[in-house]
Amino acid sequence: MIIESKKRDVALVVDDSPETLRLLTDALDTAGMTVMVALDGAAAMRIVDQITPDIILLDAMMPGIDGFETCRRLKREAGLSNVPVIFMTGLADTEHIVRGLEAGGVDYVTKPIAIEEMLARIRVHLANARLTQSARAALDVSGRFLLAVNRQGKIMWATPQAHKLLSDHLGADGDDLVLPEPLRQWLDVAQRSASKTQPTAALSSNAQLRLHYMGNAGPNEFLLRLAKDTGTDLPAEFSSEFGLTTREREVLSWLSKGKTNRDIAQILGLSPRTVDKHLEQIYAKLGVENRTAAAAIATNATRRET
Repeated sequence: MIIESKKRDVALVVDDSPETLRLLTDALDTAGMTVMVALDGAAAMRIVDQITPDIILLDAMMPGIDGFETCRRLKREAGLSNVPVIFMTGLADTEHIVRGLEAGGVDYVTKPIAIEEMLARIRVHLANARLTQSARAALDVSGRFLLAVNRQGKIMWATPQAHKLLSDHLGADGDDLVLPEPLRQWLDVAQRSASKTQPTAALSSNAQLRLHYMGNAGPNEFLLRLAKDTGTDLPAEFSSEFGLTTREREVLSWLSKGKTNRDIAQILGLSPRTVDKHLEQIYAKLGVENRTAAAAIATNATRRET
């Protein structure tokens, strides 16, 4: 019987101190890990082009590219976004700790390094990273297209299927995956809304997909869900016959489902005043005077289509 050996975790240690590198290399190797070393940030970037580590130990203060900037560059790489980074430094000021966490680090240890404490932190962060990866894989298999973005609209993470859909519809990939400006504006309104109704927005003008705002996933991380657009089920012929725009078609469709103006505003991420203006245009184009008549026409059109 062939017994497969357990996969060794790979640690990348980035530090310009030979003593620190020797200390950590010996300790991590004894703990059963494969260790790669880099003396500066540039060398670390070259290493991760070839292999993806399971965890990164990063000196904060190095000549050339410091640890904070190195971490930011590492986190821009799609394959490294979920790899935990532990900062190491002799600086224990709150300012430097905050800088490390804001750069993408998950932990901060001060020098001289206590090996047993460091190994314990590594085990915890490796376990957390595996749980996160397993959870996202499970969500992906179950058809949950989830993603998280920061306030600037940059995709922090996404389940694999969601990532593919985003790449296809936004025309970008990797560290270029950012929500376009209209969706960033929608996100700003959605995350400040106190309403319990989940605001949604079309992913793009030609996509049958909507983004649903699910809530905060962290201090600067917002959880979104991708789903098929069920709000624009009016026949295309109906919309073209009356000259309705895509937004007017959405408003009328939700109106025909019995939603109030305020409901429609929250669902589409609009202001109630904007919904009122769209309804004025819809009434004029349909030749009716009120929402009841407009809803009746839309409902009849949907029934004829089905």
